[in-house]
Amino acid sequence: MKKLMTLLLVTLLSLTASSATLIDGIYYNLNTSTKEAELASCGIKHTGSVTIPESFTYDGIRYSVTTIGYKAFTGCSDLTSVTIPSSVTSIGEKAFNGCSGLTSVTIPSSVTSIGEEAFNGCSGLTSVTIPNSVTNIGISAFFYCDGLKEVTIGNSVTTIGSNAFTGCSDLTSVTIPSSVTSIGEEAFLSCSNLTSVTINSDAIVSKDYQENSPISSIFGSQVKEYIIGEGVTSIGHRIFTGCSDLTSVTIPSSVTSIGNWAFGNCAKLTSVTIPNRVTSIGSCAFYQCI
Repeated sequence: MKKLMTLLLVTLLSLTASSATLIDGIYYNLNTSTKEAELASCGIKHTGSVTIPESFTYDGIRYSVTTIGYKAFTGCSDLTSVTIPSSVTSIGEKAFNGCSGLTSVTIPSSVTSIGEEAFNGCSGLTSVTIPNSVTNIGISAFFYCDGLKEVTIGNSVTTIGSNAFTGCSDLTSVTIPSSVTSIGEEAFLSCSNLTSVTINSDAIVSKDYQENSPISSIFGSQVKEYIIGEGVTSIGHRIFTGCSDLTSVTIPSSVTSIGNWAFGNCAKLTSVTIPNRVTSIGSCAFYQCI
C-alpha cells in the first residue's frame, strides 16, 4: 500500500510538472476558461533583471499573468531585480525564497496577498513598499531579509503573520497602520536595530493581554520608543509590560484609559505624558518604572 501511494504521488507530481507550459524560459499553468496564467516556475536559474510579462499569447489565446506561484523563483540567488506587472494579484508561498542577490522589487498595487516565506532570505533587499491593496502579509514573508533598512506597510493590511520580518537586523523603525487587526508572534523579533515603533492600530493597542510582554514578543525588548497614533482609544492590560529598554512613549489625546500593568516593569521609562481625556489608570499600570 505504501509503495502504491508513493507511486501515485510521483505520478501526480509528474503530471503537474508536465501540464505547465514553457514560454520564453518560464513555465506557466494556463487556465483556458478564465484566460489567466500562473507563473509556475522560472524553468532556468535566472540572473540579473527579470521582467514578468503582463500577458502573452499561446495557441491563439491571450493570457493575463495573475499569480506568481509556489516556489516560482526559489533559489535564483543571482537574480538582482524583478518587475512584477500590474496584472498580478497574488505572490505565492516561497515565490522568491532564497533570492539572496535580489536588491530591488516593486510590488504593484494590484497585489492583495503576499504568501508565506515569499521573500524569505532575500538578504539583498534594502527597501520594500507594501502597497495599499495588500491585506495579508504571510508568515515569514520577509524572514531574515537582513539588509532591509526600510519597510512601508500599506494602510489596507489587516494581518501580519508570525515571523514576517524576523531577522531584519538593519531595520531601525516601522509604522503599523490603523488597518492592522492581528500581528503574529515574533513578527519583528531579532530586528536588533529596531528602536522606534509607531502603532496606529486601535485593535492592537487597546487589546487586553493576559500574558506578560505581548508587544516585546512581537517587536523585541530592544525598542526604546513607542509612538501610539491618534485614534487609539485605550492602552490595554499588560500591553507594554516588560519592555525593558523602553525609555519614551507617546500617548495621543484620543486615549481615555490605561489598563492594568500596561507599563509594568518598564524600568528604563523616564518620561510619560498622560493626556487630559484619560479617566482611568489601572492597577500596577506603572509598576517598577523605577
